[in-house]
Amino acid sequence: MLDADLKTQLQAYLTRLQQPIELVASLDDSENSRELEALLHDIASMSDKISYRRADDDARKPSFAIARRGTDIEVRFAGIPLGHEFTSLVLALLQVGGHPPKIEEDVANQVRDLEGDFRFETFMSLSCQSCPDTVQALNLMSVLNPNITHVAIDGAMYQDEVQAREIMSVPTVLLNGELFEVGRMSVEQIVAKLDTGAAARAAEQIAKKDVFDVLVVGGGPAGAAAAIYAARKGIRTGVASERFGGQVLDTMAIENFVSVAYTEGPKLAVALEQHVREYEVDVMNLQRASKLVPGKQPGDLIEVQLEGGASLKAKSVVLSTGARWRQMNVPGEDQYRNKGVAYCPHCDGPLFKGKRVAVIGGGNSGVEAAIDLAGIVSHVTLIEFDSKLRADEVLQRKLRSLPNVDVVVSGQTTEVLGDGNRVTGLVYKDRNSGESRTIELEGIFVQIGLLPNTEWLKGSLELSPRGEIVIDERGGTSVPGVFAAGDATTVPYKQIVIAMGAGCAAALSAFDFLIRTSAPEEQQQAA
Repeated sequence: MLDADLKTQLQAYLTRLQQPIELVASLDDSENSRELEALLHDIASMSDKISYRRADDDARKPSFAIARRGTDIEVRFAGIPLGHEFTSLVLALLQVGGHPPKIEEDVANQVRDLEGDFRFETFMSLSCQSCPDTVQALNLMSVLNPNITHVAIDGAMYQDEVQAREIMSVPTVLLNGELFEVGRMSVEQIVAKLDTGAAARAAEQIAKKDVFDVLVVGGGPAGAAAAIYAARKGIRTGVASERFGGQVLDTMAIENFVSVAYTEGPKLAVALEQHVREYEVDVMNLQRASKLVPGKQPGDLIEVQLEGGASLKAKSVVLSTGARWRQMNVPGEDQYRNKGVAYCPHCDGPLFKGKRVAVIGGGNSGVEAAIDLAGIVSHVTLIEFDSKLRADEVLQRKLRSLPNVDVVVSGQTTEVLGDGNRVTGLVYKDRNSGESRTIELEGIFVQIGLLPNTEWLKGSLELSPRGEIVIDERGGTSVPGVFAAGDATTVPYKQIVIAMGAGCAAALSAFDFLIRTSAPEEQQQAA
């Protein structure tokens, strides 16, 4: 089941097991069950601390539990956790087997202190790069707290259940049979949602923090680079971020990161945070900025207010809040988000196997999405607003070679249709004739570019007509002491390497600002 390389890697990890574990399978006579049983036999053969038995006591077949012998601690998978979920499988084996998890002790204690019965189910896809974070977070929580159980379900394998429970996007998390959340979640985010007092306690702690020399707002590539460069100057540096990694977390394959031939967004995001934490940087996750309050004159402290109610003060600020997927802003889009309207073809594509879908947008991302989806769904209609596709020619040739793809140009999507529960079609206007046309389908994947996360800055500093932070060649904004970098700015090319370089430049400019604004005070003290 596992190739030689994966076996070698897994065997090395399994040497870290501290307590005996048991793989308990529920199988039938399907090919999927035979594949899962082969995988479990492979794993059990790699360590004398692992045993295997078949119980067939779970309604979902194939499925299996990883159980710590003599305890109630277990993690369960319904499906074969390979692909993006192979790491989730490895971590579950280690954590159930007693290997210490990498988690802050105060967060671990919050999980242990949760009271009540929490039965989590996560519907995921093996091709989804966002799902492993959620699966791993809930698996870890189920190991730490016996009141928490979790099963990760491969939506592509359990299509009947996906349709019956109207799962239209992954990861979808259910708690005690009811919808809990859709989308990537960390342990901290899950705990904050379960423990209603967590946000207030976090705000109280943040309010006690001293003034920062440089405060970075945003934890994507630009923010990480800015934090590293600032910290290396030996000055007090903080990062306030809603989710560390930013949009990189939603990026599948990265093949243009100079010196790295191939990587994936979540892996890069982990590396970014680990690099930042090598320095004395105060990283504050789950913190969304709500207002920037500049000083009255250069050298005055700058305040960043947070949605949780607390605020941070700094001598200089680097804004790197990034961007998010642009929405169509048509009737029905909000109503049917995660009910047929999706923004990640890699994540949600497998849920639409054999169905008809549309892709909105004819740039590189839209055409790549249509090509990928064509191998899964029955038919793809790509709709582009412009009179021609804007994607690279090599992608267009591949697209037009596919028999189950139609391309509509000069088409403006005007409405998403649905039956109240899920998408049933869309309406678009032919921009040449003015005629409205309706397409019957089950899924719509929106790929029309990015929108800067800058609404909270309106009235505080200069923004472009597109909402981007206006910067100069040094990353300076219209407010002294406030610098910016990355996709939220007017930089012409939205690329990871460019964002990183801009983050470095902004941090160096902030340091230069600090030197120049503190010089008169130092001279006065010397006199």
